[in-house]
Amino acid sequence: MEGEWLLAREQDAGRGRQGREWVSSAGNFHGSTLVQLRADDPPAPSLSLAAGLALIEAVDVAISRQALMLKWPNDLMLAGRKLAGILLERSGDSVAVGFGLNLASTPQIEGRETAALASEMAPEAFAPLLAGSFARMLQLWRGSETSYLVRAWEQRAHPVGTAITVHVSKDEILNGRFGGLDRDGALRLIRDDGSVEVVRAADIFLG
Repeated sequence: MEGEWLLAREQDAGRGRQGREWVSSAGNFHGSTLVQLRADDPPAPSLSLAAGLALIEAVDVAISRQALMLKWPNDLMLAGRKLAGILLERSGDSVAVGFGLNLASTPQIEGRETAALASEMAPEAFAPLLAGSFARMLQLWRGSETSYLVRAWEQRAHPVGTAITVHVSKDEILNGRFGGLDRDGALRLIRDDGSVEVVRAADIFLG
């Protein structure tokens, strides 16, 4: 039911985007909630904007003065290293929104630089912060133009013009510069020839 949260103290089969393994150590935060889509809701993919903003806001409240940054599509970075990930999965008119945050310890993931808050805050204490923040962002998502959330997300992300490598698939890799977000939250990639390509599903690497 919308508004309810499911927390896991530890996961033995956690996963991220594209089925990748997500290491779910005890003491870190693993929580998910459900959004029931309504007929007049904005496009479902733009829900990721609300989720990212909710997460960075909650971490700001939990532990202030951190060098946090959102990275498209669903990562939260700390000083350039992956601190958290978000996974959204749709089934019919429902979207499950899962959050994984390295609250206490840093997992070792091959090919990825990771970070942790090294906080003594228990996952159960972080949960109401995130739930409250997500409820506010969900209300904004439903009650505002999506462009408002796009602007808010871009203010907490890597700057426009940042060099990025876009992995659309294992066989398709694009290079260019971050051109901000499209109105539904898709990535705008500025190619070397100045053209702009809209990417809706991919992983990106900065620099």
